[in-house]
This record gives sequence, structure tokens and C-alpha cells, in this order.
Amino acid sequence: MTEFFKNIAPIKFEGESSTNPMAFRHYNPDEVVMGKRMEDHLRFAVAYWHSFVWEGGDPFGGQTFDRPWFPADTMDLAKQRADAAFDMFRILGVPYFCFHDHDVRPEGATLAESRDRLNQIADVFEAKMADGGPKLLWGTANMFSNRRYMSGASTNPDPDIFAYCAATVKACMDVTQRLNGENYVLWGGREGYETLLNTDLDRELQQMGRFLQMVVEYKHKIGYKGAILIEPKPQEPTKHQYDYDVATVYGFLKRFGLEGEVQVNVEQGHAILAGHSFEHELAMARTLGIFGSIDMNRNDYQSGWDTDQFPNNTPEAALAYYEVLKAGGFTTGGTNFDSKLRRQSLDAEDLIAAHIGGMDICARGLKAAAKMLEDDALEAPRRARYAKWDSVDYLAEGATLDGIAARAEGLDPQPVSGRQEILENVVNRYV
Repeated sequence: MTEFFKNIAPIKFEGESSTNPMAFRHYNPDEVVMGKRMEDHLRFAVAYWHSFVWEGGDPFGGQTFDRPWFPADTMDLAKQRADAAFDMFRILGVPYFCFHDHDVRPEGATLAESRDRLNQIADVFEAKMADGGPKLLWGTANMFSNRRYMSGASTNPDPDIFAYCAATVKACMDVTQRLNGENYVLWGGREGYETLLNTDLDRELQQMGRFLQMVVEYKHKIGYKGAILIEPKPQEPTKHQYDYDVATVYGFLKRFGLEGEVQVNVEQGHAILAGHSFEHELAMARTLGIFGSIDMNRNDYQSGWDTDQFPNNTPEAALAYYEVLKAGGFTTGGTNFDSKLRRQSLDAEDLIAAHIGGMDICARGLKAAAKMLEDDALEAPRRARYAKWDSVDYLAEGATLDGIAARAEGLDPQPVSGRQEILENVVNRYV
């Protein structure tokens, strides 16, 4: 056990009556929900970046956290950070973690040095994972922080940066495969534009589409069995990002023939920035057949940026997991806490307690969603609302506009209540 977490015991499930702030009240990994262990439903993962890399800054102020491994600009400090990370994984008992290359190793002076450092940390991870550490839910490459990416990554006007991106993603995919990562994620933080005055929109979309095709081709070339995921976000850091929301991503995938190859990693905070609810984006992904995984967090509804707070709203979590369950549950995906502490929450206990609360909220949401499905509480009224469609053939092949118009003669259809308030009351009874 490292010094940072030395006084924190492994977190146990103590039940709803517990008043212990360092215990689970709702998350019981072995509790069976709809025929499956809760741990296997939720597939929790800790995000390496917010938990171990973020220094507590915000748009108006810098570092507030003091961690023994900061600034992790040497390999020794990067390894110390890995020790602390795997201590925390054990304390929480999470089955997975996620990382960017930039999170786990300091940037090298050259591309080759950065790649070598990533592989050295992969050696460390491999040993810790073999020694009972969690599995890798997904790996990814940070192609947005370095100044070289200020005008985009695969969409950059400079083809040398496109090549640099190819090398970076290749290295990260190789490490993800080596560590048996179950997914590989691409988030286009700079894949967009600040102004159309200097942007060739068609060219940049073509570059991004071909780059993603190459990623998929390389996946098959190396025999990687995991899923390729895109994480939608509408803006921030760019004014407009090309992967705006789930529907936009689906249109992009269709354009480049990738709808059968790539899925989405949906984040609640990004859904809110796009003007949607989390459940909307999940339902859209499910409906379009590209649901993969989720980043669980929340935004502050009074702030104008992506605050990445830990989830604390059971009704929101219940509606999210309702869509996850309707999609058949996770296969390669899971629940990654893309969440960070508030910059005034300085202590190791704060970091553990935040995850405890988030895991409990997700557990409560999952159980409520499962019970609503088992009771047919929402599906029965939904079926009733559309029942008349079962007796007509308006959508059948051969149906015509004029033929259906002829059937309308003599009809006098009247509106029927959508019963929204009643259904909202139903949801609240379960949470």
C-alpha cells in the first residue's frame, strides 16, 4: 500500500442501514439483478485521468491538489502514480480501469521515446493486473492536449500531424491489445473548428473518415477482438466538434461505411452539452444499433462547461440504465467514472468517497430500472399507446400515399392523452 491511501481499508457493502461514509449502502457486487450479478451488469471502471492526473484546476484557476506523484514528469513518478492507482482500484474493488497514453507516461522528447515510455508503463500494468489488479475496459490516445493538436488531430491541415496521429493511435492500440483491453476509444477533442473562415469542412471530414477506416483496418490486421468506440461531444474545447452527438456520429459512420464496425461511448455530461438528456443519447444509440459503453458523470446545470461531476441523481441513473438494459446490457462496454472531484476536495478520502457515492447511485439506478422492466411499468403503457398500429398495414411494402389517403375519408381521429405526468410518477415510485 502506498503512503497516499495507507489509512483507507477496502470498501465493503454494509447495506442501507449503514451510516459509515466509507462503505457501500447499495452496491453489492454479488447481488443478483435480472439473473446477473450486479458487478457484471455495471462493470465499473475508474478513469485514470481525472483520478490521478487532474491537478484541481478550472477555467479560472490552477492546481489545488497536492499528490506525491505530481507532476509525474519522470518515469519514476509515473510508476509511483501507477502504484497509487492500483491501490485505489483494490480499495474500491472495481473490475476495470481506463487510461489515455498521456495519463500514464510523461511525454518524450520524440515520438519513439513516448512510445517506449508507454510500453514501459504497460509492463508495470501487466504485472499489477496479473497480481490481482483490475482489467482494462479501454485504452485511448490523447490527441488534444499538446499544442501540436491546436488545429485538430486527424483533421489537421498539416499531413505530418495526421501521420503523428497514426503512429500514436497504433501504439495505443497495440498496448490496449497487449493488456486485453475490451474496447478502444477515440474522442475527437480537437476534431472540429473554431471558425469556418479558415476551415475546409469537406476536406477535414474526409480526413477524419479515412483515419477511422484505417483504425478499423488495423484492428482487423492485428486481430484485436475489442470494440472501437467514438465518444460524442458537441463542443469544448473546439467551438464545434464533428462528433456532435450520437445521431451525428451515426450519420458519419454511415457515410464512411463504418456503422457495422464502430460503436459509441456515451457520456452524460456531453449529452447535456449537446442539449439532450443522457437517456435520449442512450436510446438513440440503442435504436441505431451502435450502443457500446458509457462514461458516467453529471454536469452542473448552472455552469456553461463540462464539469464532470460524480453522479448523484438516482432518477437520472435509473432512466440511463433502463436504456442500457433495453439494449441488452453491456457486452464489451461498462460504466466508466469519467468524473472528478471538486477542486476544494483535497484528500485521499474524498477521492474514495466520491467513487463510493457514484457506485451506490448507479446501483440504485440499476435496481430501479430492472424492477420497472420486470413489472412492465413503462413498456405496457407504451405498447398501449401504439396498439392501433398493429391493426393497419400502412408501413407495408406496396402501401402508397394515395392508397392510405383514400382510407382517411370519413375518419375523424381525436387526440389521446400522452399521460406524461402519470408516467413520471411511475418512475418516481421506483427510485
